[in-house]
Amino acid sequence: MSNIGDNVKETKPELTTAPTNEEKVKDGKKAAEEEELSEEDLKLKTDLENLVDILKSDDSKLFETTLNQLKEFIKNSTSSMTAVPKPLKFLRPAYPDLCSVYDKWTDKTLKSSIADVLSVLAVTYSDDKSHDSLRFRMLSDETNIDSWGHEYIRHLALEIGEVHNEQIEKEAEVASSDSEGDVKELSGSSFEFSKESLLHLSLEIVPYFLKHNGEADAVDLLLEIEAIDKLPQYVDENTYRRVCQYMIACVPLLPPPEDVSFLQTAYSIYLSESQLTDALTLAIRLGDETLIRAVFDATADPVVHKQLAYILASQRSSFQFESVQDIIGNTKLSEHFLYLAKELNLTGAKVPEDVYKSHLDNSKSVFAGTGLDSAQQNLAASFVNGLLNLGYCNDKLIVDNDNWVYKTKGDGMTSAVANIGSIFQWNLDGLQQLDKYLYVDEPEIKAGALLGIGIAGSGVHDGDVEPTLLLLQDYVTSSDPKISSAAMLGLGIAFAGSRNEEVMGLLLPIAADTSLPIETSVMASLALGHIFVGTSNGDITASIIDNFLERSAIELKTEWTRFLTLALGLIYLGQGEQVDDVLETISAIEHPMVSAMEVLVSACAYTGTGDVLLIQDLLHRLTPKSVKKEDEEDEEDEGDKEDLSKFLGEQLSEKTEASDEMDVDEVEEPTSSEPKAKKDPTTTEEVKDDNEQKSDGVKEEGSSDNKNTEEDASQTDEVLYAVLGIAMIALGEDIGKEMTLRHFGHLMHYGNEHIRRMVPLAMGLVSISDPQMKVFDTLSRFSHDPDIDVSINSILAMGLCGAGTNNARLAQLLRQLASYYSREQNALFVTRLAQGLVHLGKGTMTLDVFNDAHLLNHVTLASLLTVLVGMSSPSFMLKHHQLFFMLNSGVRPKYIITLNEDGEPIKINVRVGQAVDTVGQAGKPKTITGWITQSTPVLLNHGERAELETDEYISYTKNIEGIVILKKNPDYDSKE
Repeated sequence: MSNIGDNVKETKPELTTAPTNEEKVKDGKKAAEEEELSEEDLKLKTDLENLVDILKSDDSKLFETTLNQLKEFIKNSTSSMTAVPKPLKFLRPAYPDLCSVYDKWTDKTLKSSIADVLSVLAVTYSDDKSHDSLRFRMLSDETNIDSWGHEYIRHLALEIGEVHNEQIEKEAEVASSDSEGDVKELSGSSFEFSKESLLHLSLEIVPYFLKHNGEADAVDLLLEIEAIDKLPQYVDENTYRRVCQYMIACVPLLPPPEDVSFLQTAYSIYLSESQLTDALTLAIRLGDETLIRAVFDATADPVVHKQLAYILASQRSSFQFESVQDIIGNTKLSEHFLYLAKELNLTGAKVPEDVYKSHLDNSKSVFAGTGLDSAQQNLAASFVNGLLNLGYCNDKLIVDNDNWVYKTKGDGMTSAVANIGSIFQWNLDGLQQLDKYLYVDEPEIKAGALLGIGIAGSGVHDGDVEPTLLLLQDYVTSSDPKISSAAMLGLGIAFAGSRNEEVMGLLLPIAADTSLPIETSVMASLALGHIFVGTSNGDITASIIDNFLERSAIELKTEWTRFLTLALGLIYLGQGEQVDDVLETISAIEHPMVSAMEVLVSACAYTGTGDVLLIQDLLHRLTPKSVKKEDEEDEEDEGDKEDLSKFLGEQLSEKTEASDEMDVDEVEEPTSSEPKAKKDPTTTEEVKDDNEQKSDGVKEEGSSDNKNTEEDASQTDEVLYAVLGIAMIALGEDIGKEMTLRHFGHLMHYGNEHIRRMVPLAMGLVSISDPQMKVFDTLSRFSHDPDIDVSINSILAMGLCGAGTNNARLAQLLRQLASYYSREQNALFVTRLAQGLVHLGKGTMTLDVFNDAHLLNHVTLASLLTVLVGMSSPSFMLKHHQLFFMLNSGVRPKYIITLNEDGEPIKINVRVGQAVDTVGQAGKPKTITGWITQSTPVLLNHGERAELETDEYISYTKNIEGIVILKKNPDYDSKE
């Protein structure tokens, strides 16, 4: 007892001072650790400490042996890094002593050897900024760094990236400073880590990563040090596939020019490994014809050339290659499609009533609205019939019924005749059917025949002879604007994406002639925009800009001007930074329309990039602008708050009641003196009230401030293009699409009438031919909006969502809408059009802008944008309904047809299921899920992928889509 009392007395004074207490805690931990060590660990610790003591001594004869022993201890323990290896743990306290030993030694060989050890020890000791592990690695001449294990290599790669980024930042600081002292500081601080030494070390690490299933790590390291072009020399037949998949998946997340360099590197890897179809898709994506030609020149196999040609044909490419020009020119497209129709038993013609199913509707109103022979409803039936039987070369309504055309009137006759072209699409036999209409007296019917000729020859180019061009070229300069416009529109549809110089020579003088009516010049410019989509053609750009510069403000004050802006955007579709010069030129134009033009043209240029900064800029443009009062700075602050709260804050956090109240109050009626009422705009009626109040506010504002109507129109166009631009930029990137749809929900609640009018169309573009329940249910709600224009656009967007899918739920919703709007002629017309789109080609077609290789189809996107920009003013579009035929140039069959090497169709079993993203996954994961085995030919919907069921045949292309050529597998054993 006395001993215990004595101990207490001794400890009491010590407890009064904090430092002594800390020492006690440390001593206690140390004692506990020593107690926990097993005999084996204690021996290891003692041995390591003895080796360190030897190194600290002056006996240089033992140094080399001791270092080798130390390395053996560490290497034996670092094979697995589930926890910190015990030698590293026990040597950690000795790290400062070993550093001083390194400084003390003079022998270069020994210094190099101990630096090798210190580099490994620094993994557990160094802090984030010292980069000791990398520093000692540079000071060591040892080459076998892979012997230290995977975790050490990863740590080195991390430090290389950090050091490189620090160097870039310092260089940027020096560039922005004129001080000489800064330059000296830079050279001194980065002396140990020169860019050459970092690159050299990285190129030692990359082969290790590739050998140990670390393809993603290898790519990331070279990305960090901006040396991705060095990768191909280290890739072999076992690693190229995973490397390229990862690189291509990274592209949407990279800023320019790194995204292009990634695609070029992946292209060179595929080409070196003779994966020609993969290389071709990347060459098309890069938009470089020299790369495409290099793919064709890489092989002399005529069958491979045919497979490559079928891929180009589906993209409506302008590439020329003599031996397979007939395939690239789509001359066999109709033949293959009719084979599909025959195999799927779809050859029987359908009539619009098969889609309408009026007998299922018990409502009397539908019969009251459509029972009478209405010219507009007959026109709608013509469109539905054309979409339903598109490409089948037979129907029951128009082709053999000459009287049908006269059941419509005025411009409706043009579209009725043009639908014969839809029925014979891709088949030049349709030209004979339309020829007789060229000799009638009515200019509307003659115009319809010219438009139909263009539609029938859409994308079909038969070598030297272009029958479509021969038939249409004489009518382009017709004195009748209806006939000349129809001929130009027909050329635009027939030659979309072809870059045909002869057509440009025909249309460019008309586009550039500002003495002609603006409608004529716009139609020529729009046709050229489709023909030279994504080419950055300077001549067409100059002619379009001349129209803006030379035409009077009164001439430009028309809806046709939107198509002039769109034509300029289409020329730069997907061209990225190449559009900068044009944007500078546009900014020099003194016109209120300039900002709207900049929005649409830049959105076209960066389509599908997922550029977050650009989307934020567009959202900022959609922020309601407050009227300037006496205190302008306060107003600007309010605008910033609105922008942040409405679009960024709500995206990142849950909305609270308070934020809802603030947002609605700030947006509604900024100029009205009426008291603000709290609203929850979630129901149709409340949204209606909101809109009425907003429109009242706009009227008051107009009457009090007398704003220039031109500026109002340009601001209207700016927000329309901004909404559409958000959808265009987010295309092709799943997370971006999800976020975009959420933004659109906010815009429908808080946006003005022009924004709300465009949102449904943008939603339709994001979900084109991809009928997701949540999207079309939302659109179904919007289709009953108090604003009839919002309703009409929502209905058309529903049709675009389900284009070519035969979606039963969507078809039912549209039938209900047809009944609901039976007395509203324009809404009923668009509902019928949407029904036709859902049953496009009896469910065998698609308007999807991406294929399974994730390749953006510029022609399809251009056709969709033309209709969407037109529908920004539904009344204008319904008056000029011929523009709806621009969709025909973007339609393609969604089939898989398998051919043998002689080009004859063969039947083979394939598995069709939902595509699975396998990028970066270990092993050989399944690429599809929930598959169904079918016999070719089969249909492939959005998000689906196919693979061959057995190894009996070998495919010439990795992506089983479209026309696929197969060859017999010589190693296949049927018994197995």
